[in-house]
Amino acid sequence: MKKRILFIDRDGTIIAEPADEQIDSFGKLKFVPGAISSLAFIRKKLDFEFVMVSNQDGLGTPSFPEDTFWPVHNFILQTLEGEGVTFDDILIDRHFPSDNAPTRKPGTAMVEKYMADPAVDISGSYVIGDRDTDRQFAENIGCKSLIIGRDGMTWEKIAEILFAGERHAEVRRTTKETDVYVSLCLDGSGQCDISTGLGFFDHMLEQIGRHGSIDLTVKTRGDLCVDEHHTVEDTALALGECLRKALGDKRGTERYGYCLPMDDCLCSVALDFGGRPWLVWDADFSRERIGDVPTEMFLHFFKSLSDSAMMNLNIKAEGANEHHKIEGIFKALARSIRMAVRRDIHHFELPSTKGAL
Repeated sequence: MKKRILFIDRDGTIIAEPADEQIDSFGKLKFVPGAISSLAFIRKKLDFEFVMVSNQDGLGTPSFPEDTFWPVHNFILQTLEGEGVTFDDILIDRHFPSDNAPTRKPGTAMVEKYMADPAVDISGSYVIGDRDTDRQFAENIGCKSLIIGRDGMTWEKIAEILFAGERHAEVRRTTKETDVYVSLCLDGSGQCDISTGLGFFDHMLEQIGRHGSIDLTVKTRGDLCVDEHHTVEDTALALGECLRKALGDKRGTERYGYCLPMDDCLCSVALDFGGRPWLVWDADFSRERIGDVPTEMFLHFFKSLSDSAMMNLNIKAEGANEHHKIEGIFKALARSIRMAVRRDIHHFELPSTKGAL
């Protein structure tokens, strides 16, 4: 089996970076929250090799004497070692940015030995950093990146992704009536790119992404010249299938999930990703349409979603404003999904007494 590498930045990633970007005294030393415990978990549970890759501008020059660097650096390594975290290699570039040295990140000269080693799985490796240059460094190497502080990324989330995998999926559903493409990432930040030809439907689907912290892309071309039925139904079927694929075996998830008010309305969506589709629908609408979507299609959307995702849905809504009512339902669904897909890597078991979902 090929070796996988974690190329780990130091300043701003393992330890907090001060305003002057130079950690040359113990008074400036502070570990990034979650760094030590997460690195210890990764080191214990996974087979990645740890390679520290750090730019230290002008190290060894009068602006950054070595005798101010090494005591702090060695203390960092000793502290981490005390928690079971050791590095297989430590690579430090001393150049200033103006030197344009190929060894300075995002240049790759420091790690070319790993890139050229046939025993290393570069595409299965990661750069862990805190800057856009770290992301670019990963692209230049040919591996993936996990950037602290970007899109809600924390050390705890990094440990989860490395241990349990990234949960993303995509589905293409093409019939004579519709062409639907859906992609999603359950561990995203709510970024959405949605276009179905129905403005109000787009608005509702965006609630799932935004409030569920799901990166969601939906592109639907349907026979709207006939009516809205096929567009809504087939989008729901593709979205449900995508959810089911991204969840995988659901190990470590909460499985269940939420009710919320929206102005005059109270909406609840309880769900169970238990593998048994079922829908209970208790929501009436007095208007024939909201925006460009017939209200009769809301029940059909959630029934199709439940069937395709293999989940139990119990939906109730009460209130006077029809727009608020259905938007509250979609937001409650999003929050319910967000709760149910949350993972605990320290209790990474199937949430079922049957041993299967």
